[in-house]
Amino acid sequence: MSDKEAKAAKKKGGGMMMKVALPVVLLGAGGGGVYGLVAAGVIGGSHEKAKEDNNPKLIRKGEEDPFAPRKEGEKEGEGAAEVEGEGGTEYKTSYFMFSDEFTSNLKNSDALVQMSLACSTRRDGRVLMWLKKHELAVRSAMLNAIADTPEEDIGSLEGKERLQKRLTAAINQVLTKEEGFGGIDEVYFKSFIVQ
Repeated sequence: MSDKEAKAAKKKGGGMMMKVALPVVLLGAGGGGVYGLVAAGVIGGSHEKAKEDNNPKLIRKGEEDPFAPRKEGEKEGEGAAEVEGEGGTEYKTSYFMFSDEFTSNLKNSDALVQMSLACSTRRDGRVLMWLKKHELAVRSAMLNAIADTPEEDIGSLEGKERLQKRLTAAINQVLTKEEGFGGIDEVYFKSFIVQ
């Protein structure tokens, strides 16, 4: 074999090595780049970051409510410790008393109803803050629900229970519209007079 043929064979073998090595190197670099982009969240999966759930949380008995409203004149850290019972629900219940009575006519009737109402939540204190903040809109929605109640419903226990559920739904609808979350579990009658 001559020198020329040896150089041509060496060149041919080296060229073959380049043809095989170059694609392997390019594939490795491309794969590493894609892996880096996926790990960084640029490609694949959701482009939006997971939205943190900022809704009011259920508060277990014995847990501190970070949003608990303070009593008038009370400074942070003051006041008697709350004592929870051993039985019943595992969640703490907080109550909101509507300051004014509700007076309304009844559906298709000359009768009037006057009632004092309260409601409860097992969620953190934000629900109570929102109730106070939106009390005007909540009262309006509740008065609409009361005015849409037939007189026959007021006379029966089942009718009063249906009214309580409708009042609960009315409150939650306003809070959901205004704050994105309801949180009221039940409505209670403190007084109830039909005239």
